[in-house]
Amino acid sequence: MINRRKEAAQGFLYILPSLVLILVFSVVPILMSLYFSFTKYNVLQPPQWTGLDNYIRLFRDPYVRASLKNTVVFTVITVPLQTAGSLVLAAVIAELFHNKFGNFVKSSLFVPVIASAILVGTLWFTLLSPRGVVNSIIHAFGLPSVNWLGGKLTSMLSVCIVSVWKNVGYFLVIYFAGIMDIPRSLYEATEVDGANAFQRFFKITLPGLSSVTFLVVTLGTIWSFQVFDLVYTMTGGGPGTSTVTLVLTTYNAAFKEYNMGYASAVAMLMFVFVLAVSGLQKLLLKGGED
Repeated sequence: MINRRKEAAQGFLYILPSLVLILVFSVVPILMSLYFSFTKYNVLQPPQWTGLDNYIRLFRDPYVRASLKNTVVFTVITVPLQTAGSLVLAAVIAELFHNKFGNFVKSSLFVPVIASAILVGTLWFTLLSPRGVVNSIIHAFGLPSVNWLGGKLTSMLSVCIVSVWKNVGYFLVIYFAGIMDIPRSLYEATEVDGANAFQRFFKITLPGLSSVTFLVVTLGTIWSFQVFDLVYTMTGGGPGTSTVTLVLTTYNAAFKEYNMGYASAVAMLMFVFVLAVSGLQKLLLKGGED
């Protein structure tokens, strides 16, 4: 009994640093945001309890409705594209390029991941400007230029494409590691049976990556709901409210209007929404496995 208690105490000491960091930088801020969401707070003065006023305003605010809709649209577009794109790229590299070229492709696609989102947004803002490189290429083919960041549809599509371009390398590495973890004997057995590359992909690779896909979709969903840097640098939420997101709305309420209470309410809405979507994804995955 004494040995067990000693082992438990030692185990607790091992996890204590991580536990403290999680509490200080995750749990405590969430609880503080929850409290502030029921107050009127501008940082300069003590918070005043207002009850559900912020939430009542939240559900009546057309700006919040627009930001929620745009965030959902952004997520629906980017998550499937970056998931499918990274999976296909990982499968192709694992199937065809067991050499330095495959390593070069993985490294090249990972460069946007480590680049600053502000830098990426600024770069693509320049490339997609009316006189940017992209429109110059379009002009070279005799086609009219496109106002990529000035149109309601093209602005959202542009931000989505840039987001996929930036994140696909990260999920590619995760998928590639998952593919490498699948026993080679399964592929060898199907090759003996005469299965081609497509059959091996759908019969072995795809089912073997179900848990990895859940991780990729969950991370992609969370990242999509947290999108801010690209939108802020590329469109600023415009034109109008066509690309405004929940995080941008939180930023505007907190640091432009100095209404931390309302900003906290928007943040809690986003937190609950992401939590619900993640839970739904987990239930769907379990249902698919059963």
